[in-house]
Amino acid sequence: MPQSLIRNHVLKALSPEDFARLQPSMHHVELGIKAQLEVSYQPIERVYFPEKGIASVVATMTGGRQSEVGIVGHDGMTGVAVILGQDRSPNETYIQVAGNGWMLPVENLRSAIAESQTLREPLLRYAHAFLVQSSRTALVNGHSKIEERLARWLLMVHDRAEGDKIYLTHEFLATMLGARRPGVTTALQMLEYRGLVHARRGEITIIDRVGMIQLTHGAYGEEEQSHFAPAST
Repeated sequence: MPQSLIRNHVLKALSPEDFARLQPSMHHVELGIKAQLEVSYQPIERVYFPEKGIASVVATMTGGRQSEVGIVGHDGMTGVAVILGQDRSPNETYIQVAGNGWMLPVENLRSAIAESQTLREPLLRYAHAFLVQSSRTALVNGHSKIEERLARWLLMVHDRAEGDKIYLTHEFLATMLGARRPGVTTALQMLEYRGLVHARRGEITIIDRVGMIQLTHGAYGEEEQSHFAPAST
């Protein structure tokens, strides 16, 4: 596929020469819900560039409690640890909204980075954007009410989804927010009462995006948005 038709922002940010360097090793793949892309503390063998769908980067505490620390959609890629010179991560990454994208073996990515200084720069810019997003998530989780966190998270997913419908269960939402399921259910009911969303079993429809942004009280801003793009010249 020519680079002009690629929907993933990281791949689009590459120079034509660097994209051509990676393209022979890239494979288009379907990304089914709950598909495991990275296993915690296990060597990362492949990186993924989603075109559609969303992956969650999830941290786990001793005892099994989990919380999402990052979202990867068409704006990004998995394997930030690889970009930063590591071969594994303490977090796991799996698909939360089904879609498709491009898969690249890590060995091919490492070889290409070693050969091209121009390839390293946009990948590091994305890694920085991802780490900023993660630090914001930590800040929000520590200081925002659960309904504000839920609104922020739904807005981030909405940025990276197609259309206004998001297909998720309350159980999945609880894991993403690091909260108990009853609390998430109550927060979702509050958003629905205010006319911001419409919730059905396994499906949430965004109705009033502006109202949701206001509800976050500053927890949703530029750092959360899906805006990674080629550097301006």
